[in-house]
Formats: sequence, C-alpha cells, structure tokens
Amino acid sequence: MRLKDKVVVVTGASSGIGRATARAFAARGAAVVLAARGEEALDEARRECADAGGEALAVPTDVTDAQAVKELAQGAVERFGRIDVWVNCAAVTAFGAFSEVPLADFRRVLEVNVMGYVHGARAALPYLRDQGRGVLVNVSSVAGAVAQPYTSAYCMTKAAIRSLGASLRQELRLEGSRGVKVCTVLPGSIDTPLFQHAANYTGREVRAMPPVYTAERVARAIVDLARWPRREVVVGPMARNMSLQVKATPGLTERMMAAQVDRTHLSRKHPAPADTGNLYEPDAGPGSVAGGWHGARKTLIRRALTAAALVGTVAYVRRRALQ
Repeated sequence: MRLKDKVVVVTGASSGIGRATARAFAARGAAVVLAARGEEALDEARRECADAGGEALAVPTDVTDAQAVKELAQGAVERFGRIDVWVNCAAVTAFGAFSEVPLADFRRVLEVNVMGYVHGARAALPYLRDQGRGVLVNVSSVAGAVAQPYTSAYCMTKAAIRSLGASLRQELRLEGSRGVKVCTVLPGSIDTPLFQHAANYTGREVRAMPPVYTAERVARAIVDLARWPRREVVVGPMARNMSLQVKATPGLTERMMAAQVDRTHLSRKHPAPADTGNLYEPDAGPGSVAGGWHGARKTLIRRALTAAALVGTVAYVRRRALQ
C-alpha cells in the first residue's frame, strides 16, 4: 500500500505510541483521523500532523463507548471517503498486587484495552470488507507473551489482543476477505507517558523497565505493516529475546521477569501514593509522545541484558542436554 493520500484512523492518538504513529503517517502524506479523550492534547497532536504534511482531523473519543467509536469511523468516511488503515492503540494500565487493585480499576483496564479494541475492529472492518482491502493494526505488548507481576490486568488485555487478531485473521480468511489484513504489534518497554499515567497501588513509584525504546520506533513498525502487512511484529531486540526465551524456558523466564520488575520497574527509593491515574479522566495539558524514560541508567540496561544472556545460556544448555 502506498500511503500518500490514504486515510488512517488512530485511537490513543493524544500521546505515546498513538501520537507518534499519527505523526508518522502524516509525514508520508496520509490523511489522519486522531481519536483520544483529552481534547487539548488531541488538538496539539492534530497540529503536529498538519505540520508534518498530512491532513488531520481530531475527534474526541472514549473507546469504551461503542457508539462513539462507530461515529468516529462514520466521521472519517464522511470527511475523507474511506478508511484504509485503522490503528487500535488506546491503552491504560494499573500497577498493584492482584488482590489490592480495586475491582473497578481492574475492570476499567479490561474495558479500555480489550473492549476498546473490539469496538474499533467492529467499527472499521465493515468499511474494509466493503472496499475489499485495508489494514487493521492492534497494538499489543510483549507483556502479552511474557507476563509480569503487579500488572495482571494489563498483561491479560495484551494477551487478549493477540488472540483477537488471530481469530479475526481466521474469520476473514474463511469468508474470503483476503485483501483485509489484521496485524498485531508487540512492543517492548517504550518511552511514553504510560508509566506516569498509570494507576498505582504498589506504594512505589513506577518507572519504565530498561532497556527502553522510542515510540517512534514502534510507529515505524506500524507504518511498515500498513505497507507490507504481517501477522505479528515484535518491536525491540530485548522484546524479541524475551518472546523466544519464554518458549524455551518458561519457568526460568518467569522467575527472571519477577526479579527484574521488582528491581527496575518499581522504585526502591521513591514512594508513591495510591492513585487511579488516567483510568477515568485524561490528563490535562498538551500531552507528549515521550515520557522522559529513554535515558534510563545504563547500569540498569546492562543488568537487563545480562539477565537475558543468562536465560539464553540456560536455554541452550537445556536443549543440548536433551539432544
């Protein structure tokens, strides 16, 4: 697919990966429809897309509202005549022990991250089917393949997104809609404001777990999928290593991940009060792509790489022992 003059809808477009993705498509001449809850940040993102060279439309949308998402799709078609690419990217998260996260917050994470994607897919696919072609991109996470402690709701949703993509691909194939593609993206730890926006019941400040990659890196992967669709793409060398390691040594990988999260994802020096983050209301202000995490301390990165190397070595030794 050539992207110039194509029509792209991006949810979660006010910050992080969604905002970087909208900007990346606009820079390639696509018309971009941006959706998110925060109107000020959404309008700022729209201006960035226009400055990048693409026509942009901002539509304040809560993805948990199925009718609002349906109207988002209708508005895109009314304005631009069609939808070529739909990117489901809106996400929230909550940190805390499984039994300590309030059930309402747990449910809210599921509603945004799973039902928000369901609403997006249901709104977009009828148009893609009628056209006979188009791409639906669902942004999952490596946490959907390698679960972590203290983010059980988030990990559940990201695993569910992978399953949603697989199911949709099979249904489209059976009905003969070969020109409609469904792709899933699994990023590693990304420098976005997600961690500052998270609900938190751990009593410890949440930090991005190194190594941290830029949101623009994920945006490039999404743009590439629009041009050359593939089933799944993992973004970031560490994320790819983890995805392989959990298949080879699942028990050891779980133990290593638990230790890594406790050491580097949650601060030992900075306490944090209980907070619902942006679960129910968007953060005020112009928003941003980055969260300020890309400069994470190199010692932490080396520790993560060392842990990955250890897991890989153990996996190799076990395979050799079984031969």
